Amino acid sequence: MPQKPNKKLIFFIQAALFSSIHFSGSLCQNVSQNASSCTLPFQCGTLTNLNYPFWGRNRPLSCGYPGFELECNTRLDVPLLSISSVIYRVLSIDFSARTFIVARQDLWNTTCPTTPLSRNTTLTPHIFQFPSNPDYENLTIYYSCTSNRNSTLQLQNQFTCDDVNGVTTLNLFRAGDGASSGPGVGITCNNSIYAPVSQTAARALESSNSSISALQDALANGFTVGWSADTNEVCESCRGSGGTCGCDGTVCYMETQGSLQVWGTCRVESLGMPPVQSPSPSPYGDGGWPPVESPQSSGFYPNGDAGPVSNLGKSFKTGQIIGVILGVAGAVLLIIISIFCYIRSKRSRSGHNKESNLNVENFLLKHGSLALRRYKYSEIKKITKPLNDKLGQGGYGSVYKGKLPDGSLVAVKILTDTNSNCEDFINEVASISRTSHVNIVNLLGFCFESKHRALVYEYMPNKSLDKYIGNCTGSNNLDLQILYKIAIGVAKGLEYLHTGCNTRIVHFDIKPQNILLDEEFCPKISDFGLAKLCKKKQSLMSVIGTRGTIGYIAPEVYSRNFGGVSHKSDVYSYGMMVLEMAGAKTSVHQTETTQSTYYFPDKIYEQVVVDVSKNLDGFITEEEEETGRKMFLVGFWCIQTNPSERPSISKVVEMLEGSVESIQIPPKPVLSAPTLPPVLDFDFSSSFSSFVETEPAAEVI
Repeated sequence: MPQKPNKKLIFFIQAALFSSIHFSGSLCQNVSQNASSCTLPFQCGTLTNLNYPFWGRNRPLSCGYPGFELECNTRLDVPLLSISSVIYRVLSIDFSARTFIVARQDLWNTTCPTTPLSRNTTLTPHIFQFPSNPDYENLTIYYSCTSNRNSTLQLQNQFTCDDVNGVTTLNLFRAGDGASSGPGVGITCNNSIYAPVSQTAARALESSNSSISALQDALANGFTVGWSADTNEVCESCRGSGGTCGCDGTVCYMETQGSLQVWGTCRVESLGMPPVQSPSPSPYGDGGWPPVESPQSSGFYPNGDAGPVSNLGKSFKTGQIIGVILGVAGAVLLIIISIFCYIRSKRSRSGHNKESNLNVENFLLKHGSLALRRYKYSEIKKITKPLNDKLGQGGYGSVYKGKLPDGSLVAVKILTDTNSNCEDFINEVASISRTSHVNIVNLLGFCFESKHRALVYEYMPNKSLDKYIGNCTGSNNLDLQILYKIAIGVAKGLEYLHTGCNTRIVHFDIKPQNILLDEEFCPKISDFGLAKLCKKKQSLMSVIGTRGTIGYIAPEVYSRNFGGVSHKSDVYSYGMMVLEMAGAKTSVHQTETTQSTYYFPDKIYEQVVVDVSKNLDGFITEEEEETGRKMFLVGFWCIQTNPSERPSISKVVEMLEGSVESIQIPPKPVLSAPTLPPVLDFDFSSSFSSFVETEPAAEVI
């Protein structure tokens, strides 16, 4: 049969090819769209006609220059700009002179900032600079000052502030020549900042009677800063031709015959920018320079003049060709690697499947005398029709109703996870093929063809036991005498598995879902996928991993601290099921319960086992009450925590068929009741799932 193509591999190959082919075109398209949005000026606050190198709001970085982002705050009338981690108010911009006037936001209309002052007025090197002949002088403000003299401070130009703790602090300011001489002899201050002010303001602040309002006005007037973004020939020629510069990675733009096109690349070394050096002090303060990354710029021309970027166009076209070649080569390499990994993985899976198939085939050859029919998968499909009559779903596959050519109804279990259930398939065939008992389901045949696995069983019209117990409404509950006969039948079936076969079979998954009922409600044990074969004289066995269903697993199966795994593990699961069968008929669960302490085995033990004189609610006749009490007593004997204290399954049959007076009072299981969350409401059937606390799977000897 030809293999279907791997959809994931095909998708990966197509994606790689599409990415390599589309890479160049998408790049050009995106950068051209970014360039076209740079021609329009924008407004931020009261400042209008803003353009390169500034950007912000709806104007992307590709239309500006790193470090020139304006914050257009709707609550303020001017934009904000961050320079060396200090926020400034941009008061005006002169594009022709490449200067702008800024004032510190933290000292706007106040000399007592709400945030601690930790940075002086410093500028980012190579981008911002003070004018070469500034009309400004230094201003130094000292905060939290004290004197080491005993007398009260009598200082000039002082003012007070209240800190966050409500403590009033003394502060000083010095301007002009006194700005760099310190606060004064014998005066210590915790903090200070430097800021430039105009010469006129500095002279006024030097007088001994300067007011706080004069200081605030001097700070609010701000100072001039120049910029030098893109002073290289590319952007100079761009602006000289009436164009607009922008920054977008390494791509330059040019408008030719009315349309924007990618023209060339602009490398870092072409910017004419000196390399980043160690921070140096500002002439207005000693704060550190933050590190600056050299940006990469681009420009476009509106008049079609290539100018100095013509060589850049050639280098970009060459780079574009190289990029396409590398993209295609990378995609081809990825395809080759993917195909190689896929073939290797397929061969590995094929080898594993061949080994598993060989194991199954060897088993079938070894047990060729078994009276089981081997079906082809095509026959299985005919038996089950279109798989539309589903009887149930399990952990290893689904069960469908089918019909043989002679008209006999069958149940077909189709295994789904064929990569991991070879052992389960062999277990089920090997276990049931060795049995012949009225209380064991009959295996009529099987299918083992490539990855298709199926088991054909006799059909049970009344389905499984779980449909008839645990229903609080009582709509499907069976009569107690029928449940009692079912319990005896299951016990006899287990007795046959444990002692009646040449090889002892431990089922490991006894639960109501695996007890099938024929038209006469005769029980039949099914689902031997977890069964384990051992010699009849072998009392203990080695089990790797946890087997069974939570709520029915014997304690020793999941923790070696409780003892060794043996046929007594089936006895425990049987006991839990019998307690559930009796509890489903009685109304003991209608008595007082609390959500934090209610626990089915504990509650029943107190009401049924300890107080033998108490009548059981829900039983109409004395015979029913005796039968129910007998099932409870047997169930508690079976769920003893220590496996050695549990009766054998043969003893269980004897107790069930005997009188209730002959059954001794079982001790209470040592497992104490867990504390249940208050949001949960448990009845008899649902509480079993919490009886056994699960532990990580381990090897149990």
